[in-house]
Formats: sequence, structure tokens, C-alpha cells
Amino acid sequence: MSAIQYEKNTDQIVVLTLDSSGQSANTMNAEFRASLDKVVQQLRAETEVKGIIFRSAKKTFFAGGDLDELVTTTPAQATEFFHMVQKLKADLRYIETMGIPVVACLNGTALGGGWELALGCHYRIALKDSKTKFGLPEVTLGLLPGGGGIVRMIRLLGIQTALPYLIEGKQFGVEKALSLGLIHDTADHEEELLQKAFDWIQAHPQSQQPFDVKGFKIPGGDPKHPAVAQMLAIAPAILTDKTKGCYPAPEAILAAAVEGAQVDFDTALTIESRAFTYLATGQVSKNMIGTFWHGLNAIKSGASRPAGYEKWQAKKVAVLGAGMMGAGIAYAIAIKGISVILKDVSIENAEKGKAYSQKLLDKKVSQGRMSAEKRDQILQLIHPTADMSTLEGCDLVIEAVFENQQLKAQVTQQAEIYLNETGVMASNTSTLPISDLAQASRNAAQFIGLHFFSPVDKMQLVEIIKGQQTSAATLAKAYDFVQQIGKTPIVVNDSRGFFTSRVFGKFVQEGLRMLAEGIHPASIEMAALKAGMPVGPLAIQDEVSLTLSEHVAKETRKALQAIAQDLPLTPADEVIQTMIHEFDRKGKAAGQGFYEYPAQGKKYLWKGLSRWNKNKEVPEQELIERFLFVQALDTLRCLEEGVLESVVDANVGSIFGIGYAPWTGGAIQYLNQYGLERALARAEQLAAEYGERFAPPQRLRQHAQSGLPIAA
Repeated sequence: MSAIQYEKNTDQIVVLTLDSSGQSANTMNAEFRASLDKVVQQLRAETEVKGIIFRSAKKTFFAGGDLDELVTTTPAQATEFFHMVQKLKADLRYIETMGIPVVACLNGTALGGGWELALGCHYRIALKDSKTKFGLPEVTLGLLPGGGGIVRMIRLLGIQTALPYLIEGKQFGVEKALSLGLIHDTADHEEELLQKAFDWIQAHPQSQQPFDVKGFKIPGGDPKHPAVAQMLAIAPAILTDKTKGCYPAPEAILAAAVEGAQVDFDTALTIESRAFTYLATGQVSKNMIGTFWHGLNAIKSGASRPAGYEKWQAKKVAVLGAGMMGAGIAYAIAIKGISVILKDVSIENAEKGKAYSQKLLDKKVSQGRMSAEKRDQILQLIHPTADMSTLEGCDLVIEAVFENQQLKAQVTQQAEIYLNETGVMASNTSTLPISDLAQASRNAAQFIGLHFFSPVDKMQLVEIIKGQQTSAATLAKAYDFVQQIGKTPIVVNDSRGFFTSRVFGKFVQEGLRMLAEGIHPASIEMAALKAGMPVGPLAIQDEVSLTLSEHVAKETRKALQAIAQDLPLTPADEVIQTMIHEFDRKGKAAGQGFYEYPAQGKKYLWKGLSRWNKNKEVPEQELIERFLFVQALDTLRCLEEGVLESVVDANVGSIFGIGYAPWTGGAIQYLNQYGLERALARAEQLAAEYGERFAPPQRLRQHAQSGLPIAA
């Protein structure tokens, strides 16, 4: 079969209908490339063609490149891959330069290779649809637009305007595309879309791209233009500050854009192809595609959801506790059009929780991202109350009160009286074992953990925790609810700290251990950033609050001592205790912690940390690998112990819940891509130098011996 249907009408206009076989969306796969080559051969053989129209037989226009194909391409195949990309571009370029009008009928979303195909047309018409998205998001998968996207966007928009869409992978809708001049016209329905394409071709018998017109100049100037040159002088430094050198794609995009803007169009395409080949055959793109594409799609399709249960939707939901966490959860529910009761001990507290949503929504309105009418509709869905009886008939209640087992038991018992018979009782605890909390429940089978992350409006992950008695039906409902509110669920089994809090704690503690060892605090923070973590361990400890960490550590020691395990103070615990009890520095909320927080200006490291500083010289790479290995090895232990049930949940959860370096593809993929034999040797070396926390799990030894990746 062909991915492109070729039809020539009586007006000598060729309509090319994109219809990849066996797929719900068109992709730039081998079938498409072969079909495009046949189209070009047929066009060459035609005696008369007056215009060409690209349209789609799918619900969307074109999805992009074939990621399954890209992820298997190795450095040994680089030359072959480069020539394949060049051939595809040559075919598109032939159509673009025939001298006749070429129109793209965009019936829906066109991203990546799909948008590049559209950019290769002289005129672009889109259906009016607020859900339609255009853009080049390849950078989010460790790639760059390799089908001419960089070259054409730079020439159509200019360097300064185009770069954010290329380096940040910004997507945009029909209205924005119109304002940028990237979409020329719109239509209300597909018949009008096609008719407008025919009409434009009839009105423009000769046509070419603006950048193919003699004397064309890049909007805003080329790299030698003073204003552009000034911007480009500082761009690499700004970029490196953002990426910390972990991500090759943004740097490659900047280089291809600037170099390509100084040469002719076809040479610019070749520069782009070389950069694309370098990234596509590299390891970082494979790491990111594996998790951000395949992993997330597996979760969306219900990989960790129990089979055999009908899809469920929550209709009446309540959140207990209107503090920052509860208020954030209520917001996340209401913004998806679901009515939610926000309960606190007083109506004043509950109203204060609702005001949090008002503040977030007001900001959207002020930025033009939401209408005032829509804001008011969402706010009407949040019902603040101090009366527990208003929960009558709820099918889901989420408890989000203070991290205290007795308090949680009390509100659970008070709320469950009003929960419907098949309803779900959930706790938002981040550390307390769900099975222990479920002891207070009237039905432990219908009790589950829903661990949201702060701030809830920005954090996409929800960690679903199964208690020992949680039923499969309850787990299925919890999974469906998380997806109902547009969040990403991972499923873990019960244990103290579960997965994310447990492993996240290892990252922070490693930073505190480094401080106790005498390593300069600035070196610690920078090493974490260069590892790819979003925030340094000292800064994040301030955010969490030192007193909370001390409380959790005490509770953990108490619980372990109850089962005859002695848990002595670690160097990290000792640093925390010294900061709190000797220096009265408790974290950001208290106004001072590892950092100073001046009323005006940026935070900076507290000079008193010199208490520990011995200016110990340690290679930065050593610190980086300590941060990455201590989390990766404990994540693998979570798999070994059955806390985690899948590598997909481990990788996705580590990035979206812990902030583990995205370039790695996740904590387990970090070990895979490091090389399992090398990872085993490195773990043994770190264990010998720094302690048992780096001791390699048995599963790492097994995979290092077999040579098989940790994949299930």
C-alpha cells in the first residue's frame, strides 16, 4: 500500500492524500518516504500540473517522525541515515521548487515532521479548531527538526522570533500561527478547506517560497546584522546556563540555525541533516524517546491498571484539608470540570483554600489564557465547607491533612460515614504506610494512596499506592481518576516513603552528606544541576523545611525500632539537627536555612555553612555520579523489593516525581545507558569509597552478567 494517494483532477491539480496504512496518524516512516519518492517520479513524468495540494485522510494532518525507527538507529548507521534524510528533503524540495502553487490543507494538528511538510508548501490553510496544535517539539525528545524545519522557520520568521519555537519546542494554535504569518487562511469545514485550496491555486498559477525569490533577506537580519549579532553573542551562555551542558539538542539547534542562516538554502539543509544525524544516533535522544514517548504512552494506555474493570469516572469528590496541598488538589479537580467539596475545620480556612484557585485562575485571565467567564465557571465547582455531612454520596474522598497518623485516622473515620458504598477513600500521604492508615478505614479494600506533588497545578505525576488489602477494583478507579484530571499515574506497592519520597530523600541526604564531608556547598549545588537535577539538594531541603525532614526521620527511626531495627543518626541527620537546634535555621518558610532569603534580591548560600567546609577537593564528575547513582541504585532496589512493579513506572516516576535528570530517560535507564557492566563496577567502587548505600543490588549483578537491559 501507499502512504500517499495520488489523484489528478480535470483542472490538472494533483491532490496528494496522506494516509499511512495501519496507523491512526500519518508519520514520516519508511512507507511514507517510499511513497513520496514515487510521487516525485510521477510528477516528473507528468506533462502538465497546475498545482499540488497536500491533505490528510486521518483526523489530524501529520504526527511527525517515526520514533520507533529513530530509537533503533545506531552510530554505525549514521552515514546511511544521513543520506536517507537528505533524500527525503530532496523530494520535498523538488515539489517546493516546481514553480507551481503548493498548498497544505491542515485539517488538524501538525507537529514535527508534519509541520515541516506544511512549511514546505507555499500556502497553508487550517481548519478553525482550538484543539489544533502546530510546532516543532523535537527538542523535548533530544532531537532537532530534521526535515527542513530549522531552515524554513528561520527564513520565514527571522532568527530571533524563530529560536524559541525551535530551542524550546513551543507549540502554538491556529490563531497564533495566523498572527505569525505561518498560516495564511482558515476554513470552517473540510469542504471549504479543499475549495479554498483549489481557489488559491487558480488565482496563483505561478508560485514559489518567499525565500526562493531573488534578493530575499531573512526577516530581522542574518547573523551579521548588529542587533542579531548582539543577541547571538550571549545566546550560548544563556543556553548553557539553562541546560547545564546535559542536553545536546538545544545547542545543536542553535548552531544549525546560525550556520544555516549564513549559507544558501540547500547548504543549510545539509547542515541541519548532519546535526539531526548526530542527535538521532546519540544516546540522549534514545533515553528521552524511551521514556517521554514510549513510557508515557504505555501509562496513558493503562499499562499498570488492572484489566477487566470498566472505565470509571468520579462524579462527586471531596478533599479534606484546605491547606496548600488540599487547595491544589481541589484546583486540579475543578479545572477539569468536576465538582469538588473542599472541607476544613472552619469555613474561613476552607474559603482561604478556594482563594488559592482564584489566584491561579486570575493569573490565567490576566495573561489572556482564559476568559473571565471560564474562570467563574471553574470557581463555582469548588464548594468550601466546614460541615462533614456535605460529603454525603461522594464516590471519592481525598484526605490531605497534616502528616500525622492519628489525625488522618480521625478524619478518615469521620468522612467514610458519608462515602457511598462503592466509593474510594484516598490519602495524600507522602511517607506514612497506606496499610497502616487503612486500619482506621471501614473497608481497607476501598482505601488507597493518592500522592500528589507540590505545586499540584504544575506537577503532572500522581503516585498511586496500593495497601496490602487494596482491591484491584479500587486501584482501577484510582488510575481512572488520575487520568480524568489530566495527571500521569504510576502505581507502587506500600512501604515507608513509597518510591518517590524514599528515593528523593536519598538525593537530598547525599547532598547533606557531601556537606558533612567538607565539600564546598556551592560545589554541591552546581554538581546537582550539572547532573540534570532541577534544583540543588540544599535549596530543595530549604523548600521542604528542615523541621519536616527531622520529623520524618524521627518517625522512621521510631517505626524501625518497633520492629527491632536500630537506625542510628546519619551525617545528613546530624547536619539537619545542627542547623535547627544550634543555628535556629529551619528552611525557607522560616526565613532562613542553608540559604539566606533577602527581601530584595536573589537567595544566596548562608556563610555559616563554613562550619562544615574543609574545601575538600573532589572531581565534579564524582559528585555528579554520586547524585545519579544513589538514586538509580535505590530505584532498582524498589523494583527488587516489589515496591515498584514496572521499569516504565520507575523511569517516568523518577523524572516527574523526583526531578531525576530527564536526559537519562529515568533512574533505571541511567544504569542501562551507562552500560550495566560499567555500572556494576562503578557502584562497587562508590560503595567501597562512601558506604553501603551504593552497594549494587543483586538485580544489577544479574543483568550485568546476562548483558540484557533492565526492561521489565
